[in-house]
Amino acid sequence: MEIFKQIAPLRAFLKDSKKSDGSIGLVPTMGALHNGHLTLIEASKSSNSLTVASIYVNPTQFNNPDDLRRYPKSLDRDVELLQMVGCDVVFCPDDTEMYASKSTINFDFGPLGEVMEGKFRPGHFNGVALVVSKLFNIIEPDFAYFGQKDWQQFAVINKLVDELKFNLRLQSVPIVREPSGLALSSRNFRLTAPQRQNASIFHSALQLAANQLTAGAELKQVKMAVRDLIEKTPEMRLQYFELANRKNLNIMERVEPSCDLILCIAGFAGEVRLIDNMFLD
Repeated sequence: MEIFKQIAPLRAFLKDSKKSDGSIGLVPTMGALHNGHLTLIEASKSSNSLTVASIYVNPTQFNNPDDLRRYPKSLDRDVELLQMVGCDVVFCPDDTEMYASKSTINFDFGPLGEVMEGKFRPGHFNGVALVVSKLFNIIEPDFAYFGQKDWQQFAVINKLVDELKFNLRLQSVPIVREPSGLALSSRNFRLTAPQRQNASIFHSALQLAANQLTAGAELKQVKMAVRDLIEKTPEMRLQYFELANRKNLNIMERVEPSCDLILCIAGFAGEVRLIDNMFLD
């Protein structure tokens, strides 16, 4: 496995690799890897001759300095895990390599970036689009792999690829969960044992909502049931729960059979913010 911290030698290595006819898969991460990330690596390896994983905690996508400071970092462990699953290349730059000067570029994704995560984390998707654009330009992958858990992020990046005509295809990989149902997340490392156990309530709330909506319940009543379920669980707090169009993230007021729908939820386990979602088939 090759490890690069600088852009120039990585580009030189990839240029030589592209002389063969194989494809390159990119798995962008912020480290603190878990089995969900490793599933992305495996998905890339199954379809590409070379898999590149990036490990970079991107400061421009954090609207809360304390959240950035507390984000878990475990580079040595991450590299070992990537080597175990057969990743070919790791790119782990520092801030000076990715941002030689303060960026003044701004992306506007319209309503797609203003709801849910965009509403509660202003500037987040601008930072995501900025760093992902950099990674796409540096690595020039044929495919890029993202987890379904960050579905709104996936929709934003899909819009980015379409608008800027990046020559690659995006792949979304299903959520990997703990036995309790809790979606795997790097932020889970910050949870206490009781919080980790109780945080499965977010997945339970999605299941409850899906069952009730499928049975014909009104969305207003479902939202109340979701809030009650979460708020009565120790240390859990709901931030939002929405029914949305899966493609454009338009918030829905009712179930529309003609639309591909998704249930999206965000909340706190103690001070740790978690998100989750579920397709409503």
